Amino acid sequence: MTTSLPPIVGSWSGGKDSCLAFHRAVAAGHPPVALITMLDESGERSRSHGIPPVLLRQQAAALGIPLITGDASWSDYEAEFILRLARARDEFGAQAAVFGDIDLQAHRDWEEMVCKRTGLSAQLPLWQQDRRALVEEMIDCGIRTMIVSCNDTLGPDFLGRIIDAQTVADLDAAGVDVCGENGEYHTLVLDAPRFAAPLSVQTGEKQLHGHYWFIELFPA
Repeated sequence: MTTSLPPIVGSWSGGKDSCLAFHRAVAAGHPPVALITMLDESGERSRSHGIPPVLLRQQAAALGIPLITGDASWSDYEAEFILRLARARDEFGAQAAVFGDIDLQAHRDWEEMVCKRTGLSAQLPLWQQDRRALVEEMIDCGIRTMIVSCNDTLGPDFLGRIIDAQTVADLDAAGVDVCGENGEYHTLVLDAPRFAAPLSVQTGEKQLHGHYWFIELFPA
């Protein structure tokens, strides 16, 4: 007798780790019902990755599921995220939330806490797995991503690069975590096995904000 797995909402950054975690959870049999992405106070860019909402909506449309967004400062991020989890539960029937963290314990503790507050279980399909193996799995399974922000150690030349074997080797040679788990870089998913069609993206200027580089992104 087959036991059905709980429907999931994906905590969706628009980047590679959240996509791979979501991909694994769906492949394991969890029905996907929605994605959640938190934006900055202006609502014009996603937190950390700096992705415009129009591209996040295109990703959700490619997956055929709704996107739940919320605007938040860091001070009210937790409260706003909990509200979005509750909406995923009440409106779309989510019973679990999927996160792409690999080994930052403080992140896991927070995710389990906010899920507990809303009666959801927290799923972390990538937890404590080898980072290089995860990047290679992402490439091999057809998740195609582009570096859209990075620290000034890597510098602007890495912006706009597709994550492939050569880029992984160059990240390794630069002395950074090849997964970017410590925030060295962030990505935008352009295509994935469950996308109905790939994203078509144009890039613009490279901009330095503090110690972090971003590249402008537009739908093509």
